[in-house]
Amino acid sequence: MGGNAKTTEFLKECLADALIMLLETKPIEKITIPEIAEKADVGRTTYFRNFTGKNEVVTFKIIRLWDRWAEEHHLNKPRGYEVSNALDFFLFNYSIREILNLIYKRELQSALYDAFYCIIMPQQGASSIERYKNSFYCYGLFGLLDEWIKCEFRESPEEMTEIFRREIVSD
Repeated sequence: MGGNAKTTEFLKECLADALIMLLETKPIEKITIPEIAEKADVGRTTYFRNFTGKNEVVTFKIIRLWDRWAEEHHLNKPRGYEVSNALDFFLFNYSIREILNLIYKRELQSALYDAFYCIIMPQQGASSIERYKNSFYCYGLFGLLDEWIKCEFRESPEEMTEIFRREIVSD
């Protein structure tokens, strides 16, 4: 990644962090673009150059957190999905549970789903069968995650993985 791309990624992450901080005190509808830019210490044009909406900023942040987590945990296949990496999915989400709770408090579940769709679905080169299979897992895992968040992460990531494998995949 060249210097310009690194700068762009850094500025996008600054904007995302600013929006997350602002979400702690007020709903997304009440947050303005100038507020986000000011909190991120960037110009408004930086926001408009990189994002088309506030939900997209939240989606970017979740994807960025996943990419970083996948790299730190040496995942062989950081994007895409296989049944064998269900535990990674639940461990990751457990590690960001404060942000997930904030996303739910502010009713931004669609941004979270969009992030997981980008993470799980192959962007190109996949067969129709692979895309259908990944889409099934994407919706299914999001459904489990949705319920897990609503239940305040009552089960451990390992228990969620067992539920997924025993009750969902084996049926």
